[in-house]
This record gives sequence, C-alpha cells and structure tokens, in this order.
Amino acid sequence: MNSKHILRDAIRPDSWSSGRVTFTRTGQPATGADPHRWWGLVIIALAQLMVVLDATIVNIALPSAQRDLGMSDANRQWVITAYTLAFGGLLLLGGRVADLVGRKRTFVIGLIGFAVASALGGAATSAGMLFGARALQGVFAAVLAPSALSLLTTTFTDPKERGKAFGIYGALAGSGSAIGFIVGGLLTEYLNWRWCLYVNVPIAVIAVVGALALLHDRPGHAGVRLDVPGVVLGCGGLVAIVYGFSEAQPRGWTDPLVLGLFAAGIALLTTFVWWQTKAPSPLLPLHIIKDRNRAGCFLTMMLAVIGMFGLFLFMTYYLQVILGYSPVRTGLAFLPLTAAIIVGSTQISARLLPHVAPRMLMVPGMILASGGMVILTQMTVDSSYTTEILPALLLMGLGMGLTFMPVFSTATAGVAPQDSGVTSATVNTSQQVGGSIGTALLNTIATTSSAAYITAHLRGPAQRALIVREGVVHGYTVAIWCAAGVMLLAGLVAGLMVTVRPPAHGTQTEAPVPESVA
Repeated sequence: MNSKHILRDAIRPDSWSSGRVTFTRTGQPATGADPHRWWGLVIIALAQLMVVLDATIVNIALPSAQRDLGMSDANRQWVITAYTLAFGGLLLLGGRVADLVGRKRTFVIGLIGFAVASALGGAATSAGMLFGARALQGVFAAVLAPSALSLLTTTFTDPKERGKAFGIYGALAGSGSAIGFIVGGLLTEYLNWRWCLYVNVPIAVIAVVGALALLHDRPGHAGVRLDVPGVVLGCGGLVAIVYGFSEAQPRGWTDPLVLGLFAAGIALLTTFVWWQTKAPSPLLPLHIIKDRNRAGCFLTMMLAVIGMFGLFLFMTYYLQVILGYSPVRTGLAFLPLTAAIIVGSTQISARLLPHVAPRMLMVPGMILASGGMVILTQMTVDSSYTTEILPALLLMGLGMGLTFMPVFSTATAGVAPQDSGVTSATVNTSQQVGGSIGTALLNTIATTSSAAYITAHLRGPAQRALIVREGVVHGYTVAIWCAAGVMLLAGLVAGLMVTVRPPAHGTQTEAPVPESVA
C-alpha cells in the first residue's frame, strides 16, 4: 500500500487536509494527522526531563561545588534557590510568550538558552558566576516548560492516545527529581560536579534537532498581547513569595525580611488578580483558574509536591549523613521510587483514565503516597533500607504516578488554543511554588524539632554524638508526619474539587468552546 492510500485511509470523512496537518470540522487537528507525533513526544519528554531533574541534579554535587568555588554555608543555598526562584517566578510570562510567538519557536529558544546557561554554569570560576548561570537556567526553563506541555496538549487530542502521552509526561514530571539524584551522584563521583551542568548541552542539542524535524505547531496568536502591568505584578508577587520561603529556612519565619517578602508578595498578587479583571489582554485569564476542575488540579499538584519535596530533602540527608551512603549509592536508592512512578503513570493511570474519573486515580494516589510517608516516620538511626525504606518508596512512587498523570491531563484539557501556554505555565507554577514551600516549611519543622529533642535528651558529652544523630532523625520523622498530612489534604482537595467525568472514547478532548460563546 503506497503513501497515498495510507493517507486516504487515515483521513475520516468529516475531515479535510491542509499541507501536513489534517483538520476536523471543529478546526482542530484530527487524531493521527501527524505520523511523527510519538517521536515528537520523545523530544518533548526529553526537554521536560532536563528541566525537572535540573532542580535536584546539583544537590548531591553541592558539597564539591562549594569547596571548589569557596562558597559560604549561608550562600550555598543560592545554587538551588537561584534556579527555582527564576523558574517559578517567570513561568506565567513564559506561558504567555509561548501563546504570542508560537509554541515550537518558544520551545527551541528555551532549549538553546538553557544549553548556553548550563555551559556557563559548568565553566563557572566563582560563586557569583554559578549563581547567575543557575538563574539564567531558570529563566529559559520558564520559557521551555510551558511550551513543552502545551505542545503535548495540542498534539494529542484523542482520549486514549492522550492518556498514554500524559502518562509518560506525568512519569517524567514525578520522577525527574529522583532521576536528578541518581544522575547527579554518578556524575559527581565518577567525573566532576561541573558535569551536572554540562550534561544538559548534548541533551538540548538532540532536543533542538528533533524539535525542528518532528514538531509542528500553529503560528502564534496575533490577538495575544503581553500584559506588561500583569507581568510586573504577577511575576513580582511570585518571586517575592518564593524568595520569602527560601529565606525562611536560614533566617526563621519571624525574620523582618521574610515577613516583608510575604506581605509584598500577597499585596502584589492581590493587585494582580484585580488587574486581570480589568486588563484588555490579561496575563492569566481568570476563567482558567475559576474552572473548578482546573483549580482543583492546580491545588492538588501544589500540595502533592510540598509533600514530595519533603521526602527528597530528608531522605538525601538521611541516607548520606545518618546511614553513610556514597553519592552514587544515595542516587541509586531512589531508583525504586522512580520505577514505581513510571509504572503508576504509564501502566495504571494511562490505562484507566479513559474509563474512570480523574479523582478516582488522584485520591487513591494521595492515600498511597501518604501511607508511604507514614512508614518513613518509623525510621531510626540504624533502619534497614530493604525492610523499612524500600516499601515506603514504592508506595510513594505508585501514589505519585497515579496522581500526576491525571493532574496534567485534566488541567490542560479543553483549553482554548490561545490560552494553552499560560494554562501549562500555571500547572508548572503550582509545582515550583509547592517545591519551594515544601523545602522551606518542612526543613524549618525538622530543624526546630531536632533542636528541641537534643536539648531535652542531652545529659552529658559522652552521649552527645548519638543524641545528635537521634535528634536529627527525630526532626525528619516529625516533618514527614506533616508531609503525610499534606498528602492527605491533597487527596481531599482532589476528591471534592475535581468532579470531571472520564472522556468518551473517540471524542476529541481539544476543540474547546470559547468562554464568550459558552
């Protein structure tokens, strides 16, 4: 059968062809129109993996980088914070830029910029140069991530294919941080900490070549305009909130700078919401977050990531400092978690989502993840990885896999094309803000609980080493109890707010009715 027959058979009677893309009567691309869409998914997934794992890949390398560049203990956090601050604060702007100039073009620009910033960071000769490079990475990640997710949204519209595609995407979003620990450990131990940044360059080059060859997109929307006051208010408010949480851990929650940042952030975001009701071309159209299901997905994602970052933070220190694991062994210890997330996303969620309501996956997922956290609250200074840590990681992974995939799919379904980028950006923003809150909040709880335990139990210098170790682990378990509670809260939010039904087979999930028409 020649290509003409294949093309003819692929086109349904209610569609017409235009160049390389086939359209349905709704004006949306027909399912199966792009024969390279699954290879396109590989490119999108590769870019998303690079962005997500870069939030954690340098964690294990941080001691080596601190030693080489002469960073102080107070300043070393900026290697992490500079990235998350720029990423989380500029995501809404990045999403709007994707809507304005086109998703594919923004995707490629983001990849090239991210590679250049990574090369600068790897070649850093001073702490300031590394901080600046990490901030630049965050800027281009804020451009790249929304365009990646919106490209996926517009490429896969059939419910069954959409489920598989978002299963893979959700698996990477959930496991990327754990993969970052593994890759970071291997590169740091066997090469050099700088390779935790250099590794992004070949990945970005492959993704750029693949994007130019395989990805297709509509042009940018001429009707979309950048809302400059909205950019200043929204991005300024998010940066102030994220910065406040990052400073809460070293300074304390009652520090004047921290309180001032929170107050400024709340004031800016409140003004931002008011302005979005008046702006002729709003940065974040409020109908996106007014939708009950979408708002439920954003909130579920934020709460789930708060709990998840607590796990990563404490388990990294527990395995290395308390149990004495090497960087590579620490990274490999997270491998079962990664595998469980992938299985939960691609083999369970992706298969069930076309048949069941999203909350029927999200609620059990959060209960499973919370159960894994509860198991971890029983750990001691000499816990066994196989019998006490591994079961918790597997439960956590399955729970995250069940949750993330339907969150991404539901939050981005049925969005008008001109709002696709900003909706994708809002999902990513909830992830980044959740990570920042989780790191600062749970770390503060842990250090406070540890100090109280050591003060109460220390009786003399002979027992000091043991009591300190026990106090540190006690602090971890108290914070993990809090993380388990946040996970249950995420499940409650999903159960009450995400009420959408499963999509019918054979229908296009993207062919939205504009808000004004509805």
